[in-house]
Amino acid sequence: MTDGDRPAGPAGRAAAATRGTLGLRLALAFLAVALAAIALLAGLTAAFAAADVSALAAQQRTELTRAIAVAAGAAWGPGGRPASADDLAPVLDLSARTGAAVQIRDQAGHVIGSSPGFSAARGPQASDPITAGGRQVGTAVVRFTGAGLNAADSSLQAALLRAIAGAAGLAALLALLTGLAVARRITRPVTKLIAATRAMAGGDRAARVGGSRGPGELRELATAFDQMAEALDRQEQLRRNLVADVAHELRTPIAVLQAGHEALLDGVAEPTPAELGSLRDEVLRLARMVGDLQTLAAADAAALNLARRRCDLADLAAAAADSLARRFEAAGITLDRQLSPAGVLADPHWLHQVITNLLSNALKFTPPGGRVTISTAIRGAGAVLTVTDTGAGIPAEELPRIFDRFWRGRQAAPVSGSGIGLAVAAELARAHGGQLTASSQPGRGTRMTLILPGA
Repeated sequence: MTDGDRPAGPAGRAAAATRGTLGLRLALAFLAVALAAIALLAGLTAAFAAADVSALAAQQRTELTRAIAVAAGAAWGPGGRPASADDLAPVLDLSARTGAAVQIRDQAGHVIGSSPGFSAARGPQASDPITAGGRQVGTAVVRFTGAGLNAADSSLQAALLRAIAGAAGLAALLALLTGLAVARRITRPVTKLIAATRAMAGGDRAARVGGSRGPGELRELATAFDQMAEALDRQEQLRRNLVADVAHELRTPIAVLQAGHEALLDGVAEPTPAELGSLRDEVLRLARMVGDLQTLAAADAAALNLARRRCDLADLAAAAADSLARRFEAAGITLDRQLSPAGVLADPHWLHQVITNLLSNALKFTPPGGRVTISTAIRGAGAVLTVTDTGAGIPAEELPRIFDRFWRGRQAAPVSGSGIGLAVAAELARAHGGQLTASSQPGRGTRMTLILPGA
């Protein structure tokens, strides 16, 4: 985190504490998982390796016992036993060199020869028949001591266990280092996000997470937070602009009403129809402004509770056009209708409000002698309503913001209104499961398109 991104004060200390706690927990979690996997792998490896070594050692002991029995059979004499004890010396020497003690017995079980340490040997024991002349003449009994083959078996198992323990320790160290690195990578953007959130909660509206090098999901979260913060800033700016605009709009009619009433009360002016009509116009102007605000609040509530029923979009468009026909005539604007039946499942009252807002908006920005066209049609599984005008159009940089609440572009500056008509229409379109879009070319007019699910 750079100096510009580092949180200060209590928010910074809280973010640092959160980073330390979360990072430590993540690192320990990674280490615990790694240790569990390493322990399981090491245990299985040690068990299988020990079993293989033991099996190999048992096989070697069996082969050695067989070799001793063969050597003893070669020393057997024609009388059914060795001619002398010296005949068994090579057999005893062979067993001594391999770390084993041997006892040679005849067919009756009598001991013919034995290694000096046979009785004291406590290792594994094996036996094999001694054959001479094609028949069994005795038995070779072998006991393995702690030296020779048995010692090699133990030494190999110990070496394997040391190797497995060393590899497990190295793997655990690597897991810990990797866990710390991954935890730091994950917690860094989380810490920045927490710091920015606390800063915004503390009143710093300029706080942003900024660029992040964390995992993709955390980068998306940081981007979404910044977009949310930008949207909040825009809404805050719109609210401030609304207060300023409402104050500006209210100042003139209130001043006119106050001056007119004072003139009537003081006897300066006579209550003529013209004077009273002027005061009435200012009252109506105030009523329109209050009505716009009420409409916006009602649209928000309607989005949560719509009384939907099957209706024809063409009939609703015709009714809205009829209600505004006199205003179009008075403004010298032609209103064309191209209405085809289009069934929708909607709240007729609020859908009529949407269409009226679109037509009123087109009426405001179309000059005398212009043309406004309203049309309905079926498109795929949906119903489409379009309102096209021949007005001045909307600049490309302003087009993405025309559905923002209380926002008014440069073209709307000389036209009365609060800038909520299209915002209300877009909100109600979304509430119906539809979408309201706009396309425009400056100097060639604007097209508003309302798409609704068909019934």
